[in-house]
Amino acid sequence: MAQKIILDCDPGHDDALALLLANAHPAIELLAVTTVAGNQTLDKSTRNARRVMSFAGIKEVPVAAGAARPLMRDQLTAAEVHGDSGLDGWPFEEPVIGLDPRHAVDLIAESVAANDEVTLVPVGPLTNIALALHRHPDAMAKVKDIVLMGGSSGLGNTTPAAEFNILADPEAAHIVFSSGLPVTMVPLDLTHQAMVTPQILERMRAVGNPVAEMAAALLGFYSQAIADANGLWGAALHDPCAVARVIRPEIVECKRVNVVVETARSWSYGATVCDLQGVTGREPNALIAQELDAGAFWDLMLDALAAYS
Repeated sequence: MAQKIILDCDPGHDDALALLLANAHPAIELLAVTTVAGNQTLDKSTRNARRVMSFAGIKEVPVAAGAARPLMRDQLTAAEVHGDSGLDGWPFEEPVIGLDPRHAVDLIAESVAANDEVTLVPVGPLTNIALALHRHPDAMAKVKDIVLMGGSSGLGNTTPAAEFNILADPEAAHIVFSSGLPVTMVPLDLTHQAMVTPQILERMRAVGNPVAEMAAALLGFYSQAIADANGLWGAALHDPCAVARVIRPEIVECKRVNVVVETARSWSYGATVCDLQGVTGREPNALIAQELDAGAFWDLMLDALAAYS
């Protein structure tokens, strides 16, 4: 039976690939796509989700816009790697997919209430999920799992301590990790095992359909932007790793630990403090993804792109 998910995203190049994977794989029933301010402003993230869905012919899945800013802090964006549009690298036309009139927070809660065993897959800042927990606690108590891309058990990628999605709204992340719901965290430690290489782009282009061509172009831009920022060509395909965990949990090895999100506005603001050795004695509140079968992951991604032929 297909697993019902809601993809909460901030497209974003890796978000776009996560959306394509979630929609194409038969093990997933994509109930909704919701957007949040993150890699770019909310209006750009929402437009990008609709552009990808329009190009790929994803017409039956509702898409709704959510939070335009974090709960407490000023908004961060990542234009230096995703471009001014948030999805530079492909000449998208204006989207033909409409926007659901509901706020994303309400669409999330209503979808959870109307279905059994819904998994939330947030791959951007956790603002929408935190707001849904606050505004619709009864509905959200039904959530089967939250499989999120974010955090790190080691180094950050935006500050020395913090990963972008968590740093973009640490207070929202604290709410999610403290919710008592099942949480699986897919952190940088795992996603850096899913690196885009020239060989991967060759395989992607060889799929031979327009969606795969678009995906390869986006990842080529993304990898070059990373190279321009830090001198090393190639990007980690972060967000699809969370979707892959839902589809094939056996290719993503996890450990149950306690995770605390640092909300003090200090050098470690936005860090995910992961008690990997159990030294605090705190009860584990999350699964942390640690090891990825990268070969199986890329096969999964490429098979999904081939489904758009």
